[in-house]
Amino acid sequence: MIHVIGLGPGASDLLAPRAASALEAATDLVGYGPYLERVPPRTGQTRHASDNRAELARARHALALAQEERRVAVVSGGDAGVFGMASALFEAIDHGPPEWRALEVEVVPGISALLAAAARVGAPLGHDFCVLSLSDNLKSWETIAARLTAAATAGFAIALYNPLSRARPWQLGAAFDVLRVHLPGATRVVFATAVSRPDERVTVTTLAAADPALADMRTLVLVGTQATRTIERAGAVPWIYAPRGESA
Repeated sequence: MIHVIGLGPGASDLLAPRAASALEAATDLVGYGPYLERVPPRTGQTRHASDNRAELARARHALALAQEERRVAVVSGGDAGVFGMASALFEAIDHGPPEWRALEVEVVPGISALLAAAARVGAPLGHDFCVLSLSDNLKSWETIAARLTAAATAGFAIALYNPLSRARPWQLGAAFDVLRVHLPGATRVVFATAVSRPDERVTVTTLAAADPALADMRTLVLVGTQATRTIERAGAVPWIYAPRGESA
């Protein structure tokens, strides 16, 4: 069988108990190398690491291993269903040989980066919000820009995954430019990098002052709305929350 596992944001105590049990029971671990490194080694387990952009090949490999009656754990950071390996695995099954549909597959939920980042600063996602990836590997920049515009004009708080990389360092800045057309400069923006890990870094700023250089591929960017409230605290990151109603 296959367990598709979200490892959570990084801290070991934020790994779900069911995910930990599935990891312990696996004969084979399949995943992106840095994610596999987060799993403690266990005797008798075989690790199959691959590159970040090899999701479908990784999924097919996991399915082939499961056909050999091995217990396979496919790992993702955060939650496997949020820009993780769950979609790739089911896409491989959908377009693969019929016998793959007979395999037992369980998706084990994990704490996503957006939830960890939001909890770190309070409750910025306490009302309606949306989640977007800025990666244009599988969709066009025009589609991304249109979705940013729709989210901003509809009043959604926004969580941005994959804000930039060495191959596309310009996109977060371009995303901020799109949002500045529709949102006030005072709109709160949170850069949450490596949340729950030893090198965690959280910066709260405004849309007007938001600097893409504060982000890397480990960063989750949260953008508030005109209604988002801030509670300033001396010597500490401010608390940010979304009012529960339109009149709050």
